Amino acid sequence: MDINLPEIVAEMQAAFDRYERALVTNDVEALDALFFDHPTTTRYGGGENLYGIEAIRAFRATRSPVGLDRSLEGTQITTYGRDFGVASTLFRREGMVGKVGRQMQTWMRTPEGWKVVAAHVSVINEPVPA
Repeated sequence: MDINLPEIVAEMQAAFDRYERALVTNDVEALDALFFDHPTTTRYGGGENLYGIEAIRAFRATRSPVGLDRSLEGTQITTYGRDFGVASTLFRREGMVGKVGRQMQTWMRTPEGWKVVAAHVSVINEPVPA
């Protein structure tokens, strides 16, 4: 299996970047379009467990657009073959003092382009350096 073919990493990075822009601007239509339209799509959030695209869409439709700005660090895109990959990143928000957010997304190429098939978002206390 080919891991991190440069052209595939670039494609998935572009999809990840579209997702990030849509997230911080609360572009619900774009966010919905970037998730796989299927009942098996899963999103574990900071306070919710969402099973299926309809639950994810319902969450997005009612989420507050306030305080979505964030900075990313340590973003890693890893692709496996030409049609599958994982995006991992840490994020920080101004209102999250002493905390760091973690986000992982599993992406799959579909006929309509790259789509998130599973996502996990969590926030932890800032780790103490060793």
